Parts: sequence; C-alpha cells; structure tokens
Amino acid sequence: MKGAFTDNERIFSQSLQNQLLPDHTYSVVSGGNPLNIPDLSWEQLKQFHATHYHPSNARFFTYGNLPLEQHLRQIHEEALNKFQRIEPNTSVPAQKLWDTPREYHVTCGPDKFATDPNKQTTIGVSFLLPDITDIFESFTLNLLSSLLIDGPNSPFYKALIESGLGTDFSPDVGYNGYTREAFFSVGLQGIADKNMETVKQIITKTIDEVIEKGFEDDRVEALLHKIEIQMKHQSTSFGLALSSYIASCWNHEGDPIELLNLGNQVTRFRQCLKENPNFLQEKVKQYFKNNQHRLTLSMNPDEKYYEKQTQMETEKLKQKINSLSTKDKLYVYEKGLELQDLQSKPQDATCLPALKVSDIEPTISFTELDTALAADEIPIQYCAQPTNGVVYFRAFSSLNTLPEELRPYVPLFCCVLTKMGCGIYDYREQAQQIELKTGGMSVSPHVIPDDSDLDVYEQGVLFSSLCLDRNLSDMMHLWSEIFNNPHFEEEEYFKVLVKMSAQELSNGIPNSGHLYASIRASRTLTPAGDLLETFNGMDQVRLMKRVAEMSDIKPVLRKLPRIKKYLLNSDNMRCSVNAAPQQLSQAGKEIENFLKSLGRSKKERKSVRPHVIEKPIDGNLVNGPQPTRKLITDPTFKPCQMKTHFVLPFPVNYVGEGVRTVPYTHPDYASLKILARLMTAKFLHTEIREKGGAYGGGAKLSSNGIFTFYSYRDPNSVQTLQSFEKAVSWAKSGKFTDVDIEEAKLSVFSVVDAPVAPSDKGMDQFLYGLSDEMKQAHREQLFGVSHEHLTNVSDKYLRIGKSTRGLAVLGPDNANIDKDPSWVIR
Repeated sequence: MKGAFTDNERIFSQSLQNQLLPDHTYSVVSGGNPLNIPDLSWEQLKQFHATHYHPSNARFFTYGNLPLEQHLRQIHEEALNKFQRIEPNTSVPAQKLWDTPREYHVTCGPDKFATDPNKQTTIGVSFLLPDITDIFESFTLNLLSSLLIDGPNSPFYKALIESGLGTDFSPDVGYNGYTREAFFSVGLQGIADKNMETVKQIITKTIDEVIEKGFEDDRVEALLHKIEIQMKHQSTSFGLALSSYIASCWNHEGDPIELLNLGNQVTRFRQCLKENPNFLQEKVKQYFKNNQHRLTLSMNPDEKYYEKQTQMETEKLKQKINSLSTKDKLYVYEKGLELQDLQSKPQDATCLPALKVSDIEPTISFTELDTALAADEIPIQYCAQPTNGVVYFRAFSSLNTLPEELRPYVPLFCCVLTKMGCGIYDYREQAQQIELKTGGMSVSPHVIPDDSDLDVYEQGVLFSSLCLDRNLSDMMHLWSEIFNNPHFEEEEYFKVLVKMSAQELSNGIPNSGHLYASIRASRTLTPAGDLLETFNGMDQVRLMKRVAEMSDIKPVLRKLPRIKKYLLNSDNMRCSVNAAPQQLSQAGKEIENFLKSLGRSKKERKSVRPHVIEKPIDGNLVNGPQPTRKLITDPTFKPCQMKTHFVLPFPVNYVGEGVRTVPYTHPDYASLKILARLMTAKFLHTEIREKGGAYGGGAKLSSNGIFTFYSYRDPNSVQTLQSFEKAVSWAKSGKFTDVDIEEAKLSVFSVVDAPVAPSDKGMDQFLYGLSDEMKQAHREQLFGVSHEHLTNVSDKYLRIGKSTRGLAVLGPDNANIDKDPSWVIR
C-alpha cells in the first residue's frame, strides 16, 4: 500500500471518497492505510474474513453458452453445502446528508515531471448523488456527466481545461457509481495555489450557465450514438465487463436485470427529453446548484511528504516494538522464522481444479483473409467476421522517410492529429463529427519487431477507427479530411493538448513504472530499442515536460506540418477492414475512394535509414504483384550493457532488467517463453513479493526477443536485481518438476489461446506479419518444451557473462547504486 500511495491521483481519490462519505464504510482505506495497518490484529483480520468473505455474503457470476445447472450444482456441492448460512449484516447504510458544504485539504509528494514546479495544486468539487439502485436516475446522471465533461464541446472542458489555469481535470472527474451513493466530481490539477478560488468560481458559473442554456441536440444524439456502438461492439472481455458493470448495484441489492436493459433506459430517456425540454437542466439544478452535500477538496505537494510519512511509520513501529515484552519479541521472531520457512516450501496445488496440457487443442483454427490491391497498388486486407453491424478500419503508414530530428515528436503528432480540426471543421466541430459518426478515431506510433531477426524492425503509425455500417462513408470522409487538410494553426489549443498529454504521462509513472524501467533496460539491446524508448519511454516523458514548459511553443507546432508531409500520404501504406461479409464490398469501395484522395510523393523519398529489407505481406492476393513491408536493419549495430537509475521522490522502486535472446521463429523462443512463466510462478513471486515485500514482480519474454525481469512498487532495488540472478541459477539447476512445467505451459496457453474479438481477427498478420502457419509452428514448439530445454536456454541466454543485458531502476536515491560507477544517474 505504500506503493499505491506514491500515486498522487490515488491520494486525491482516496481522500475524496473518505471525506465525501465519512459516516461508514467509505471513510476508511479498503486496502489499508500504511500507518493504520500495524493496528490491525490477527483476530480482527480473521473475524473480518469469516464474515465478509463468507458465501452468505457472495454474488456468483457466470457468462456464456455454459451448462448453468451443472455450474449451480457444483457451486452448491463444493462451496455452499460446506457452510452454515449466516447473516453477515454487511449492507452499507445511507450517508447522512449535510446541511452545508464542506472543505478539506490534503498533501502529497512532489511531482518531478510537473510542467511548472509552482503549479502542482489540485482542486475538485464533488456532489453526492442518489443511491445507485435507482437505476434510471443513475443512467440519466451518468449521461449528464458525459455531457458536462467529455470532449472539447462540453461546458466544463471549455471553462476549465481551456482556461489555461491547469493541466488536466482533477482525478475521479465525472460520474462515479461504485459506492452505494454515487457522486460527481469536477476540478483541475496542475494549478497555482492562488487560483483555487478562481476554479471554484468557474465551476459555480458553469453550472449556472448550463441551467440557463442546456445542451445542443447534436451532443445528446452523439452520446446516445456512443451507447449504441457500445451495445454492438464485441470485445473478448464482454462478459467480464458486464459483471463489473452490475457488481456494485447488485451488491447493494439493486436489480441487475433492469440495469442491463439499456434499450429500455435509452427509450425512457428520449421520452423524458421529449416531454420536458428542460429535463437535463432541472437535474443540474437539483443535484449541483441546490445540493448542500458538496465537498471541495484541495491537494498540494509537500517537499518533505515522503520523509514525514517514513518518520511517522518509524515512530509507529517503534511504539509497537516498545510495547512488546521480551517474551512477545521472541514470539514474533519465531513466527517470522516460521513464515520464512513456510514461504520457502513449495505449495501443494493438487487441491485446486486444473486443466492438463493434454486438454489443449493441438491446432488453431485458421482465419480466412483476402488481400487486394487498390489505388496504385496499396494492399487492403479483408477479414469477413460477424461484427454485429460495426465496421473496423486500420491503416499503417511507414516512418522510413521521416528525418531523424522529427522522430521524437511523432507521439505528440499522433496525440493531436484527430483533435485540432480538419477540412471545414474546427476542433470542436471535428470532435462532434467523430462522436456522431464513429466509435472513435485513434493514431499511435508502432515499433514492430521482425519475426526472424532481432536487428530488423518496422517503424510506422497505426490509424484505427470503427463505425456503424450506416456511417462508413462519413467515417472515411473524416479520415480523408484528417490526412489531406489537418489543422495545425490553433496555437492556444495546441498548448492545452500538450499540457494534458504531459500531465497524463507524468501521472502514469506510479502505475506503470515497471514498464518504463523495462523499456529503458532494453534500450541498447536491439536497434529498435532506442526508438521504443523515444516513443514510449522516459525520454518521451521528459520531452513532453520540456515542451509543456516552453514559453514559445511555435517551434514545436511548426514541426507538425513537416511530419504530415512524410506520413499522411499513400506511400508505403497498407490498410485492413474487418466487417460482416455483406459489408466488405462497400467497405472496399469507400477505402479505395479514401486512398485515391491521398497525395503521393512527386518523387520517391529515400529511407532515412540506409538499410531496408523488403518482406512480402502474406495473404491470398486477389490480383497484382505481391505487396511488401519495408523493414529497417543496422548491420553495424552492437548490443551493449547500460544501467540507468532515474531518481524519483518515491518510497518504492520500479526495477527492470532486459536480456537479449532470440526472435519469435527461433526454436528456443518457445522454451524461453515457458521459462519466463515458470520463473515467475515458482521463484520470483516468492522472492520478490512474498519475501521482498514488492507489490509484484516476475519475468516475461516480449515479441522483440527481450527477456525481461521486473518488479513493481518494490521497497528494494539492489536486492531485487540479486533475486533476478538467483532466478537464473535456480532455473539452470533444474529444481522444478514436470508438474511445474505443465502449469507454466497452461499459463502461457491461456494467453496464446485467449479469445480474439471479431474486430481483431487477422491483426497479427496485418501488423506483425505473423501468419496462422507461423503461429501453429510456434504452438507445436510450446507443446514440445521439456525440462532439458528449459535448463539449456537458461544457461545459454540468461547466464551472467553469457548475454548482453540492460538494467534500469526508477525510485529513491540509493547509496549502493551511487557508489557504483557503472550506473548512470538521471
């Protein structure tokens, strides 16, 4: 939990819930406040578990075409039948409403990547809303929340984000329906202390203006269109998402069936608007203007925040220890040794139900794909799927000709491309069209490793969108306008987007620090590693901080049209479409029209990187020559070791160590993949989490052939790196059983055989060049991994001195690292 509270957004959100709902369950930290955890006794924990984790207090979820009676029988016989029913009395009482609004202030740690050190204050105003079991009222308020805060056309976005006072909305902005009574929150982060009163005044003024003016019909329609797409879009986590959606309401005795009947709620909502044009304004007046149960929460950094936390924890532990007698201390010590011994023993998992590797299908089902050439030999991959009336479009455009000095700005270009306006639309009108006609349009940079050579990769940008089939022409027209006539003139709005992007990257470090460490660790191991760091690593975080700090942002803004010239054309592009069979023909025509609208270079631009490898795009080509992908290589590249420590004001570390191994099609890749799961489950979890106290840790093999060790929210760093070494020694010694290997294979196959949504079928082929035949060959290699294979690859690729590795740590100052000259301190 110390790691959880390194996240300033988490501190704000937790304080908001505790203070807005102070009378009962929500007044405490469910995972335990680090300062309060030592006060919890074993008996209290045991009693809490016996009551709250009893089957009498449970809800059971099943989803899919499954034998329900058999499941219910199994639940009854193997769980419910073994317990006596109790009355847990765990219902949450209603929060007593306030007579007057309240204010509260908290402190947090400083943000090293804040765009302005003097603007690190957060303020939010939150309003208590009705019980979430009032399903239609909750549905209405959820929609109302979206109208108030989502996108550049919303009142609070215009009033707060575009005011320039802060960098982004405050945490937990919008409707929150996970507590018994819902709440709505709005505010700003990244503001100066002196502007807190101004932000409060803006919020009050905006509420008054909404009550007076209401919302445009198109905005309401765009929101209902979004619900329609959500109902039709099929994801692999659909059942899980439904379970999560109904859990809170059902736990508080709401009706889950009524909650799922979105169609009826939309119909009723439309009827309310028809009967009363002021329906939404009246809700705003009732729940925001006249609501006395309102909390204004502010938070600013304290340079000594973590120092004070550590001091309080030290004093707390000292008090606990001083209260113990000599006999108590001996008892605790002996229990500690007992725990250590228990942690070192293998756990008996035979009592758990499990599959066997023999239960896994030996072959995969192949996906039928067609590839056709359109508009000057641009390949389009067609995948016919039951997409429920939705069309999915992707385009991939190469970055090979882009000058090196523009490369770091590609993520920023991608971030703002669909947000600054295009053609006849300004940025507000563009956002409205995207909401009305599509399910979203996204642009993202990609570094794609080759399947057979670690020193070869593809670099480019992926354009993705989806729409209802009736809106396909409108969606492709929007893409055409974005490619041909993007707007890069709005300097003030560009500043807003830059600040938001920089703030999001900074906020992401406490949640994704292990990913940043892993990317940094692999920076010098492959030619693509440096580009991956540039696009997705700490270098990108630092660059965006510098850009957001610029007093004159014009030099960066001027880079965007230059990037457009190299990227937004049909040179080196390929497209894909997933749709129902009857929609493919029309989709093909619309995409061809889009491609014909794009410019081509008057003369062929040469790749900035001198060494290009052309590989064929597999697929059942309908006509013309076989299209190719243009990949980059660097024959002079030599992998080297690098150790980097990013000193951050956190009480925990994020550790990453990367080892260069082999590409996807190499025979040893499958063994290394199984080894990573084996090491995680049978060694690293115990050493790093159970003994070391980290929130998590393990090993994984990435598609780029880098074997990565990592730890997450870790009180240790150097000790964890030593645990990584011990894991290799453990693997080399072969101290694992055939049952362990079987479990590791099952774990790997659970990912390999994870369901693929209709929207994503064929994407491995389209993006990575991985055919079903290649995936089948890899599958057979996974089945064939043996004990001997695992010991061999651990020695061959992971042994110290045998392999090239990189290390990275994000975390507090460390005396041991400071004394070691092989570390680069950032």
